[in-house]
Amino acid sequence: MFYVLAFIGMVCWGIAPIFAKVGLRGLSPVVGLSVRTFFTAAVLILWLVFAGYLPELKAVSLKTLLFLVFEAIFAMLIGDLAYFSALKHGSASIVMLIMACSPLVTIICSVILLHERLTMTNIIGGCLAVIGLILII
Repeated sequence: MFYVLAFIGMVCWGIAPIFAKVGLRGLSPVVGLSVRTFFTAAVLILWLVFAGYLPELKAVSLKTLLFLVFEAIFAMLIGDLAYFSALKHGSASIVMLIMACSPLVTIICSVILLHERLTMTNIIGGCLAVIGLILII
């Protein structure tokens, strides 16, 4: 089942930059990101309320909250703002190719910070991603 969800996510992430690139015409990346974030927040708040997740939200520990805040700072604030700025000024296909190398950063950080095991599959996959990026650019 998670393969189906991952496939849906891949398709959505592949289509989304096209809408963002067109939507950013005449807008600053900060305003574009704000519009997207406000809309997403509104949908999520409604979902929390109507699906009955509010008690679970209230039970989030301080440690969990801090980790999720740091994730939001890196992914949503800095990462997405850099992505929107790059998308505004660059080619959508090139920007997404570079963004697609983010799993390499995840692999390196997970080995260093989470002490996950580096496998030959990770190494080969990372090398192929870099080679693919070099060939396309």
